[in-house]
Amino acid sequence: ERAVTVKGLCEREIPANLVIWPIPFTVTAGDLATLQERVETATKTIRGFLGGTFADAEISVSVPRVTDREAEGYNNRPNLERYVAQVVVSIRTTKIAEARALMGRSGELVKQGVPLTHSYEHTTQYFYTDLEKVKPEMIAEATKDARRAAERFAEDSGSSVGGIRNAQQGYFSIEDRDPFSPDQKKIRVV
Repeated sequence: ERAVTVKGLCEREIPANLVIWPIPFTVTAGDLATLQERVETATKTIRGFLGGTFADAEISVSVPRVTDREAEGYNNRPNLERYVAQVVVSIRTTKIAEARALMGRSGELVKQGVPLTHSYEHTTQYFYTDLEKVKPEMIAEATKDARRAAERFAEDSGSSVGGIRNAQQGYFSIEDRDPFSPDQKKIRVV
């Protein structure tokens, strides 16, 4: 009736297979019609920069978030334009390499007049979505690792290992490999 409880671990590093890349920008104008024209111009420039790399279904444009500085009491300086629009063009794609290449060249958008903005709210995110492809192999590896641990424990205590009496699968976790390479994921199961 003696039993020992052991845990097995399996970890893998796998490249992300989905990226969501937001491109936020802000434009200003003294009137709403001009503001809308500037939003459309910047959006068109971004689409041109993307240069047919991504399908229309992979690109989305947010509704402009418009602020009226005068109505909010922020327009006490006469040289500021009254209206501000914040817009995000987002790319959701499996073309990781292409997206990363364009990210590295995004300064070209500024040269073309697009006022890009930094946003903590809109950051590039990488995901791994094919867990079912690696899950069976990883469970098998974790089980073998647990068996090795049990055999080592039995050897050290002068016992032998029989069959599995009870098994529980832990949860899978998918995390960035490290803070500097979010496009590489570490998958782990116990």
